[in-house]
Amino acid sequence: MDIDNIIRQVAEKQRPLVLVTGGEPLAQRHCIELLKRLSELDCIIQLETSGAYSVQNIPADIRRIVDIKTPGSGEVERNHLANLAYLKAGDEIKIVLTDRHDYEWARDFIIKHKLGLADVPVLLSPAWGDITAAELCQWLLQDQLPARMQMQMHKVIWGAKAEGV
Repeated sequence: MDIDNIIRQVAEKQRPLVLVTGGEPLAQRHCIELLKRLSELDCIIQLETSGAYSVQNIPADIRRIVDIKTPGSGEVERNHLANLAYLKAGDEIKIVLTDRHDYEWARDFIIKHKLGLADVPVLLSPAWGDITAAELCQWLLQDQLPARMQMQMHKVIWGAKAEGV
């Protein structure tokens, strides 16, 4: 689908928020152009990225949701840590956890980089089927970590196997 068609469809739906995600949007050649065009619409635009690509050139009015990959993801070496310096109020950091070791790694990462103390919240999510929400909640309360818990709502609502939601 070309960008003009995307803009037309988004404008017709008149949604208050548009999220650009799926795979890795920044790996797509025309992602920045799409974001610029979307920012001309009367809605909030968010970009959810794996954190492996720089967000430095993302238009200022786009809200960034940057994943930080943990050891349990198998992609921790892909974290583009320079992105932390480009985050601003309205942006978010998301960390999906697969086990207690991932949680401890994330806790130490948050403390080391002084995250969650400013305008950029840190959202910790239990990986579906790996750890329970209750476990993560207990760990967060115990450590008084400056982070919020987030569930994978699409899986809670439609189940782990649902696609296209």
